[in-house]
Amino acid sequence: MGLIQQWREFREYRQESRMTLEEVLLQAGLLKDTITKAEALNIPSVAGCVELISNTIAVLPIKLYKDAGGKIEIVEDNRVNLLNDDTGDTLDGFQFKKAIVEDYLLNGAGYAYINKERNNVKSIHYVDYGDISVIMNVDPIFKNYDILVDGKTYRDFEFIKVTRKTKDGITGEGIIKENKEILSVAYNSLVYENVLVKTGGNKKGFLKSQRRLSKEAIEELKAAWNNLYKNNTENVIVLNEGLEFQESSNTSVEMQLNENKKTNSTEICKLFNVPPILLEGNANSTDVIYNNFIKIAILPILNAIETALNKDLLLPSEKESFFFAFDTKDLLKGDMEKRYKAYAIAIDKGIMQVDEVRYKENLEPLGLEFVKLGLQDVLYFPKTKEIYTPNTNKTADMDNLDKLDEGGEKVDANRDKRESSNA
Repeated sequence: MGLIQQWREFREYRQESRMTLEEVLLQAGLLKDTITKAEALNIPSVAGCVELISNTIAVLPIKLYKDAGGKIEIVEDNRVNLLNDDTGDTLDGFQFKKAIVEDYLLNGAGYAYINKERNNVKSIHYVDYGDISVIMNVDPIFKNYDILVDGKTYRDFEFIKVTRKTKDGITGEGIIKENKEILSVAYNSLVYENVLVKTGGNKKGFLKSQRRLSKEAIEELKAAWNNLYKNNTENVIVLNEGLEFQESSNTSVEMQLNENKKTNSTEICKLFNVPPILLEGNANSTDVIYNNFIKIAILPILNAIETALNKDLLLPSEKESFFFAFDTKDLLKGDMEKRYKAYAIAIDKGIMQVDEVRYKENLEPLGLEFVKLGLQDVLYFPKTKEIYTPNTNKTADMDNLDKLDEGGEKVDANRDKRESSNA
């Protein structure tokens, strides 16, 4: 009975002693279940995705348009200069948009203070997500809130608010909070790898002695053991008789650390809707892959920013006819060719007018209100119901088409039908 009890105690001792390095680091507070924004940006795939998306959006100019009864006009306005060039703050337009997108992705919301003098916007100031506090009312229907910055209270209309997955219009859910498990795994893998590098890749473990060691022997053994894990030339330790090393963790090879890093990187790219091939700079990256990235990763964020600008930066009297929009012509060069070919077919088949196409492209109309009917030389005016043939320089009315008889006199085109009906 005594032998059985000793065996159980020895087995429990071995189970407790074979603690993995991750568990040791977790107990020491080095490994975490949740990470901060700064820690998330230490993950290469996170930093690469955020950099790619924020740079792509930051280079796009924002324009102010006016819809005057179907006629789109580009409006010169000081607010456009603030958004694209000099914000009046320490950040320029590029860095301003980049910072807003970064906070939007990782924290779930990007904020900017609108510095106004009456109805004139003097400057726009980016405010870090960590400096913002929100006080909401308790009414779930008629929601209202105040914004606090360093204890000072501001009203909601004093800020531009670009939110991600929001339920109240002011706070959002970022990728760090939404996907904390996968990001924590990736970050902890970096911490683990860093420890392996510092220790020379040696396995962690403990020493077992068959006899009690003196204090001097223990100190000497500690010094030798410390040199072993310093990753220098003094990495040999001699175990005297009665000492035995018992490993307590796996190596990076045994843990397939490199394979896990690649898998985690691919999974993180999915969180940002970024094809991994774009981060690798692979020559096999095609226009199709890039255009898909633009559609699923960039355009939704552009729309979120445009909506926020229209809501917070336009005056109530401007909201019916004015709107902010990004100029994406250079962004979608591949899709632009396909889009213009589709427009050409629509115009050629009489489905759309030229000015209808220009309206969709936010371009000023040319006043060409006609539809091509065929042969490239017959024009139809829907409003006046007239047909004009440039080759013969003749105009005809669709409701009262006339034709010439053999004698050269005009004949009613519907006469034969009426006579046949009367007969």
